[in-house]
Amino acid sequence: MKIHQAEFVISNTDPAKCPKPDRPEYAFIGRSNVGKSSLINRLVQRPDLAKTSGKPGKTQLINHFKINDLKGETPWYLVDLPGFGFAKVPKSIREQFASIITGYLTSRSNLQCIFVLIDMRIPPQKIDLDFMTRLGEQELPFAMVFTKTEKIKSGGRQLALDAYREAMAEIFDTFPLYFVTSAISGEGRDEILDYIDELNGEWTLNPTIKKV
Repeated sequence: MKIHQAEFVISNTDPAKCPKPDRPEYAFIGRSNVGKSSLINRLVQRPDLAKTSGKPGKTQLINHFKINDLKGETPWYLVDLPGFGFAKVPKSIREQFASIITGYLTSRSNLQCIFVLIDMRIPPQKIDLDFMTRLGEQELPFAMVFTKTEKIKSGGRQLALDAYREAMAEIFDTFPLYFVTSAISGEGRDEILDYIDELNGEWTLNPTIKKV
């Protein structure tokens, strides 16, 4: 897939105010400081589409971007969700984030995949595992996206994947779909976009309301 257009649409904290669910939608989420904004910008080849910050917890809203909303293209929404985990914000704000995220994920009928970003440099974290467990329990489609792989020494990738395979085996019967990425080198970009393109094709053939 080629990205010909990427434009901001709306930010809000109320899923009911999100754009009409008339096209496939893909959400990106992860713990604070996982590199989510950088990866999104790399995917669409726009260095300033999603706001990056050295301060964890910068994204505090549901941010919708329309992608390839052009004649002859299959338009879709990219959604940048608030981070979770180690953001240095008050407990009340963290609880607000959780409420926003849950409300969004369980209400969007056009949500095709939730890309869960995970820092590949660190061992499996309970907060990530718990989040994916909840997605599985609610039968929400997701894929794991390992980030910051350019910072891992040779051989470290396989060790990280093995650790996650072991941890996820206690939760899921099969290891979820995953992508290995780098916002610096662009690794994994084509694979993620090809997967989105595949799901977009399925949506075009059968644009039914999905249970999420």
